[in-house]
Amino acid sequence: MNGLVSYYPVLKALHLAFMVTWFAGLFYLPRLFIYHVEAGNEPEACRRFETMERRLFGIMTIGAVLTAGFGLMLLVANPALLDRSWFLLKLALLAGLIAFHYRCHSWIARLSRREFALSTRWLRWFNEIPAFFLLAIVLLAVTKYPA
Repeated sequence: MNGLVSYYPVLKALHLAFMVTWFAGLFYLPRLFIYHVEAGNEPEACRRFETMERRLFGIMTIGAVLTAGFGLMLLVANPALLDRSWFLLKLALLAGLIAFHYRCHSWIARLSRREFALSTRWLRWFNEIPAFFLLAIVLLAVTKYPA
């Protein structure tokens, strides 16, 4: 028997806890981008936002890596998940979420070069994307639908 099976509840709890950490960053970082753009070319404010964005990205990346690590341990403990449609959909959403995460990294670089968006409207829409991922992933994991 797989040794990780007896730790399954602990692994799942850690997976969820670090997922919360990751999503906290995914929800707040795009909001920082909006504030950064609204600060304009004010050097002190821009430096402050750049520092905040870099630090938050680091924290949320740690959350992402630990979420993935504990998720992989759960998968090793229960490889039958790969036979479930809901889980495969969850993995597809995870790929999209990782792409969003790295898109945030590109915005950090863009803003540090003072390449501001003409308006914050697009960033406000961008800020809502993690909510879609969270809702879809949680619904799949809780309902286990489609089987």
